[in-house]
Amino acid sequence: MTHAFYIGMSYAATGLVVLCLIAWVAVDGQARRRELKELEASGVRRMAKAAAAGDGK
Repeated sequence: MTHAFYIGMSYAATGLVVLCLIAWVAVDGQARRRELKELEASGVRRMAKAAAAGDGK
């Protein structure tokens, strides 16, 4: 195994891990947005919106 091969494989492995993390965050973000829409549709409101409207204590 040459030095260049080791360096190349290290970069490739790191790139793969970073791409997997980006994909995971994107998919999880979509799931959270979907959950928020379902909660808002069922009548549950977000506290930040209530506080901004002056409904909070």
